Amino acid sequence: MPIFAILLPPAEGKQEGGNPFAPDMFDYRSSSTFNYFKSLNPRRREIIDALHGVLDGPVEELESLFGVKGDTLQEAIEINRNILKAPLISALDRYSPGVMYQAMDFAGLPTGAQRRLLEEGIIFSGLFGLLRPDDLIPNYRLKMDASLPGIGKISKFWKEPLSEALNEALAGKFVWNLLPGAHEAAWDDTHTYEAMVTTRFMRKKSGELTPVTHGVKPLRGKMVNFIVRETVEDLEPLLEWKHPDGYIYDEKLSTFDEETRTHEIVLVRKG
Repeated sequence: MPIFAILLPPAEGKQEGGNPFAPDMFDYRSSSTFNYFKSLNPRRREIIDALHGVLDGPVEELESLFGVKGDTLQEAIEINRNILKAPLISALDRYSPGVMYQAMDFAGLPTGAQRRLLEEGIIFSGLFGLLRPDDLIPNYRLKMDASLPGIGKISKFWKEPLSEALNEALAGKFVWNLLPGAHEAAWDDTHTYEAMVTTRFMRKKSGELTPVTHGVKPLRGKMVNFIVRETVEDLEPLLEWKHPDGYIYDEKLSTFDEETRTHEIVLVRKG
Protein backbone atom coordinates (compact mmCIF):
# COMPACT_ATOMS: atom_id res chain seq x y z
CA MET A 1 0.00 0.00 0.00
CA PRO A 2 1.44 3.44 -0.90
CA ILE A 3 2.74 5.47 2.02
CA PHE A 4 2.76 8.82 0.22
CA ALA A 5 0.19 11.62 0.12
CA ILE A 6 -0.24 14.55 -2.28
CA LEU A 7 -1.60 17.89 -1.07
CA LEU A 8 -3.40 19.76 -3.85
CA PRO A 9 -5.17 23.09 -4.26
CA PRO A 10 -8.60 23.19 -5.94
CA ALA A 11 -9.16 24.82 -9.32
CA GLU A 12 -10.79 28.20 -9.67
CA GLY A 13 -12.55 27.16 -12.88
CA LYS A 14 -15.06 24.38 -12.30
CA GLN A 15 -17.04 21.93 -14.38
CA GLU A 16 -20.77 22.66 -14.36
CA GLY A 17 -23.56 20.15 -13.85
CA GLY A 18 -23.36 16.73 -12.28
CA ASN A 19 -25.41 13.68 -11.39
CA PRO A 20 -28.73 14.59 -9.72
CA PHE A 21 -28.99 11.03 -8.39
CA ALA A 22 -25.58 11.00 -6.67
CA PRO A 23 -25.54 10.52 -2.87
CA ASP A 24 -26.10 13.80 -1.07
CA MET A 25 -23.05 14.63 1.03
CA PHE A 26 -25.11 17.15 3.02
CA ASP A 27 -27.58 14.53 4.27
CA TYR A 28 -25.77 13.43 7.43
CA ARG A 29 -28.43 10.77 8.09
CA SER A 30 -27.62 8.88 4.90
CA SER A 31 -25.46 5.76 5.16
CA SER A 32 -24.41 6.38 1.55
CA THR A 33 -22.84 9.77 2.28
CA PHE A 34 -19.62 9.67 0.27
CA ASN A 35 -17.02 11.63 2.17
CA TYR A 36 -13.67 10.87 3.79
CA PHE A 37 -13.48 13.84 6.19
CA LYS A 38 -16.90 13.67 7.86
CA SER A 39 -15.60 15.39 10.99
CA LEU A 40 -15.60 18.62 8.96
CA ASN A 41 -19.32 18.42 8.11
CA PRO A 42 -20.52 20.73 10.93
CA ARG A 43 -18.05 23.41 9.83
CA ARG A 44 -19.09 22.93 6.20
CA ARG A 45 -22.72 23.52 7.15
CA GLU A 46 -21.74 26.59 9.17
CA ILE A 47 -19.81 28.14 6.30
CA ILE A 48 -22.59 27.38 3.81
CA ASP A 49 -25.16 29.00 6.10
CA ALA A 50 -22.95 32.08 6.47
CA LEU A 51 -22.43 32.22 2.71
CA HIS A 52 -26.16 32.05 2.04
CA GLY A 53 -26.71 34.82 4.55
CA VAL A 54 -24.72 37.37 2.53
CA LEU A 55 -25.81 36.59 -1.04
CA ASP A 56 -28.49 39.31 -1.00
CA GLY A 57 -26.10 41.87 0.46
CA PRO A 58 -24.53 44.96 -1.15
CA VAL A 59 -22.94 44.37 -4.54
CA GLU A 60 -19.67 45.98 -3.43
CA GLU A 61 -19.29 43.49 -0.58
CA LEU A 62 -20.04 40.55 -2.86
CA GLU A 63 -17.51 41.81 -5.41
CA SER A 64 -14.90 41.84 -2.65
CA LEU A 65 -15.93 38.40 -1.38
CA PHE A 66 -15.78 36.62 -4.76
CA GLY A 67 -13.23 38.82 -6.52
CA VAL A 68 -15.40 39.23 -9.64
CA LYS A 69 -17.90 41.71 -11.08
CA GLY A 70 -20.82 41.97 -13.46
CA ASP A 71 -22.20 38.81 -15.06
CA THR A 72 -19.49 36.68 -13.46
CA LEU A 73 -20.55 37.94 -10.04
CA GLN A 74 -24.21 37.10 -10.73
CA GLU A 75 -23.17 33.63 -11.82
CA ALA A 76 -21.19 33.14 -8.60
CA ILE A 77 -24.19 34.26 -6.53
CA GLU A 78 -26.57 31.83 -8.23
CA ILE A 79 -24.12 28.94 -8.04
CA ASN A 80 -23.67 29.44 -4.29
CA ARG A 81 -27.39 29.98 -3.73
CA ASN A 82 -28.05 26.50 -5.15
CA ILE A 83 -25.28 24.60 -3.34
CA LEU A 84 -27.61 22.42 -1.24
CA LYS A 85 -29.73 21.26 -4.18
CA ALA A 86 -27.19 21.25 -7.00
CA PRO A 87 -26.16 18.02 -8.78
CA LEU A 88 -22.92 16.46 -7.61
CA ILE A 89 -19.80 15.12 -9.32
CA SER A 90 -16.42 14.09 -7.98
CA ALA A 91 -14.04 16.84 -6.90
CA LEU A 92 -11.60 15.58 -9.54
CA ASP A 93 -14.21 16.10 -12.28
CA ARG A 94 -15.44 19.36 -10.78
CA TYR A 95 -11.92 20.83 -10.90
CA SER A 96 -11.09 19.27 -14.27
CA PRO A 97 -11.07 22.61 -16.20
CA GLY A 98 -8.13 23.78 -14.07
CA VAL A 99 -4.79 23.72 -15.87
CA MET A 100 -3.11 21.70 -13.12
CA TYR A 101 -5.84 19.07 -13.24
CA GLN A 102 -5.69 18.93 -17.02
CA ALA A 103 -1.94 18.37 -16.81
CA MET A 104 -2.44 15.46 -14.41
CA ASP A 105 -4.18 13.63 -17.28
CA PHE A 106 -6.19 11.39 -14.97
CA ALA A 107 -7.95 9.67 -17.89
CA GLY A 108 -4.59 8.73 -19.43
CA LEU A 109 -3.21 7.17 -16.24
CA PRO A 110 -3.05 3.38 -15.80
CA THR A 111 -5.74 2.00 -13.49
CA GLY A 112 -3.35 1.53 -10.58
CA ALA A 113 -2.09 5.11 -10.86
CA GLN A 114 -5.65 6.42 -11.00
CA ARG A 115 -6.44 4.53 -7.81
CA ARG A 116 -3.34 5.93 -6.10
CA LEU A 117 -4.36 9.51 -6.97
CA LEU A 118 -7.89 8.95 -5.69
CA GLU A 119 -6.71 7.32 -2.47
CA GLU A 120 -3.66 9.44 -1.67
CA GLY A 121 -4.66 12.88 -3.00
CA ILE A 122 -5.98 15.47 -0.52
CA ILE A 123 -7.50 18.69 -1.88
CA PHE A 124 -7.83 21.90 0.13
CA SER A 125 -11.12 23.76 -0.43
CA GLY A 126 -12.41 27.06 0.86
CA LEU A 127 -15.94 25.67 1.20
CA PHE A 128 -15.27 22.07 2.25
CA GLY A 129 -11.93 22.23 4.08
CA LEU A 130 -10.46 18.93 2.86
CA LEU A 131 -11.58 16.61 0.09
CA ARG A 132 -10.48 13.38 -1.49
CA PRO A 133 -10.51 13.53 -5.31
CA ASP A 134 -13.55 11.22 -5.51
CA ASP A 135 -15.66 13.10 -2.96
CA LEU A 136 -18.92 14.22 -4.55
CA ILE A 137 -19.39 17.99 -4.47
CA PRO A 138 -21.66 20.62 -6.06
CA ASN A 139 -20.47 23.59 -8.06
CA TYR A 140 -19.49 26.51 -5.80
CA ARG A 141 -17.40 29.67 -5.60
CA LEU A 142 -15.38 30.49 -2.47
CA LYS A 143 -11.63 30.98 -2.20
CA MET A 144 -9.53 29.99 0.80
CA ASP A 145 -8.16 33.53 1.16
CA ALA A 146 -11.59 35.22 1.06
CA SER A 147 -13.16 36.94 4.09
CA LEU A 148 -16.77 35.97 4.72
CA PRO A 149 -18.97 38.13 7.02
CA GLY A 150 -19.84 36.18 10.15
CA ILE A 151 -16.92 33.81 9.54
CA GLY A 152 -13.91 36.01 8.90
CA LYS A 153 -10.88 34.84 6.93
CA ILE A 154 -11.73 31.42 5.49
CA SER A 155 -8.25 29.99 6.07
CA LYS A 156 -8.40 30.99 9.75
CA PHE A 157 -11.90 29.53 10.11
CA TRP A 158 -10.66 26.16 8.83
CA LYS A 159 -7.32 26.05 10.60
CA GLU A 160 -8.16 24.12 13.78
CA PRO A 161 -10.48 21.38 12.41
CA LEU A 162 -8.62 21.06 9.11
CA SER A 163 -5.24 20.73 10.81
CA GLU A 164 -6.48 18.08 13.22
CA ALA A 165 -7.91 15.96 10.39
CA LEU A 166 -4.96 16.50 8.05
CA ASN A 167 -2.19 15.85 10.56
CA GLU A 168 -3.85 12.58 11.46
CA ALA A 169 -4.21 11.58 7.79
CA LEU A 170 -0.53 12.36 7.06
CA ALA A 171 0.95 10.46 10.00
CA GLY A 172 3.98 8.44 8.88
CA LYS A 173 3.62 9.33 5.20
CA PHE A 174 5.90 10.81 2.56
CA VAL A 175 4.09 14.00 1.64
CA TRP A 176 4.21 15.89 -1.66
CA ASN A 177 3.09 19.43 -0.82
CA LEU A 178 1.91 21.27 -3.95
CA LEU A 179 -0.10 23.91 -2.10
CA PRO A 180 0.12 27.66 -2.71
CA GLY A 181 0.54 29.92 0.30
CA ALA A 182 -3.16 30.82 0.55
CA HIS A 183 -4.01 27.19 1.27
CA GLU A 184 -1.02 26.45 3.49
CA ALA A 185 -2.32 29.28 5.72
CA ALA A 186 -5.20 26.99 6.73
CA TRP A 187 -2.85 24.29 8.05
CA ASP A 188 -1.10 24.18 11.42
CA ASP A 189 1.56 21.64 10.45
CA THR A 190 2.68 19.50 13.41
CA HIS A 191 5.03 17.41 11.24
CA THR A 192 3.37 14.05 11.81
CA TYR A 193 4.67 12.80 8.46
CA GLU A 194 7.84 10.86 7.74
CA ALA A 195 9.03 13.62 5.38
CA MET A 196 7.54 16.37 3.22
CA VAL A 197 8.59 17.69 -0.18
CA THR A 198 7.97 21.15 -1.62
CA THR A 199 8.99 22.01 -5.16
CA ARG A 200 10.51 24.97 -6.98
CA PHE A 201 10.92 25.18 -10.74
CA MET A 202 13.77 27.30 -12.10
CA ARG A 203 15.11 28.13 -15.54
CA LYS A 204 18.74 28.64 -16.44
CA LYS A 205 19.19 31.25 -19.12
CA SER A 206 22.44 33.00 -20.05
CA GLY A 207 24.08 31.32 -17.09
CA GLU A 208 21.58 32.68 -14.53
CA LEU A 209 18.87 30.84 -12.64
CA THR A 210 15.45 32.48 -12.36
CA PRO A 211 12.36 31.08 -10.62
CA VAL A 212 9.40 30.09 -12.77
CA THR A 213 6.41 32.15 -11.64
CA HIS A 214 4.13 31.88 -14.67
CA GLY A 215 2.78 28.53 -15.80
CA VAL A 216 3.71 26.63 -12.63
CA LYS A 217 0.34 24.87 -12.28
CA PRO A 218 0.70 22.61 -15.36
CA LEU A 219 4.29 21.82 -14.32
CA ARG A 220 2.96 20.60 -10.97
CA GLY A 221 0.16 18.68 -12.63
CA LYS A 222 2.62 16.71 -14.76
CA MET A 223 4.65 16.00 -11.65
CA VAL A 224 1.55 14.56 -9.96
CA ASN A 225 1.14 12.29 -13.00
CA PHE A 226 4.70 11.01 -12.47
CA ILE A 227 4.29 10.55 -8.71
CA VAL A 228 1.20 8.35 -8.99
CA ARG A 229 2.48 6.43 -12.02
CA GLU A 230 5.71 5.48 -10.29
CA THR A 231 4.49 5.43 -6.65
CA VAL A 232 7.21 7.92 -5.67
CA GLU A 233 7.78 7.55 -1.92
CA ASP A 234 11.29 9.04 -1.73
CA LEU A 235 13.52 11.28 -3.83
CA GLU A 236 15.57 8.56 -5.52
CA PRO A 237 13.28 8.19 -8.59
CA LEU A 238 13.82 11.89 -9.33
CA LEU A 239 17.50 11.29 -10.02
CA GLU A 240 16.75 9.70 -13.39
CA TRP A 241 13.47 11.45 -14.18
CA LYS A 242 13.13 14.23 -16.70
CA HIS A 243 10.01 16.36 -16.43
CA PRO A 244 8.03 16.42 -19.72
CA ASP A 245 8.85 20.13 -20.03
CA GLY A 246 12.57 19.51 -19.67
CA TYR A 247 13.12 20.17 -15.95
CA ILE A 248 15.66 18.02 -14.08
CA TYR A 249 16.07 17.53 -10.33
CA ASP A 250 19.10 19.44 -9.06
CA GLU A 251 20.39 17.86 -5.84
CA LYS A 252 22.91 20.62 -5.16
CA LEU A 253 20.29 23.39 -5.19
CA SER A 254 17.80 21.37 -3.18
CA THR A 255 17.74 21.60 0.63
CA PHE A 256 16.56 19.60 3.65
CA ASP A 257 15.36 20.96 6.99
CA GLU A 258 16.00 18.31 9.65
CA GLU A 259 13.75 19.93 12.25
CA THR A 260 10.64 19.83 10.04
CA ARG A 261 11.82 16.89 7.87
CA THR A 262 11.08 18.99 4.80
CA HIS A 263 12.86 18.74 1.47
CA GLU A 264 12.71 21.75 -0.82
CA ILE A 265 13.59 20.29 -4.19
CA VAL A 266 14.60 22.39 -7.16
CA LEU A 267 13.95 21.32 -10.74
CA VAL A 268 15.97 23.20 -13.34
CA ARG A 269 15.58 23.61 -17.09
CA LYS A 270 18.45 24.93 -19.16
CA GLY A 271 17.63 27.43 -21.90
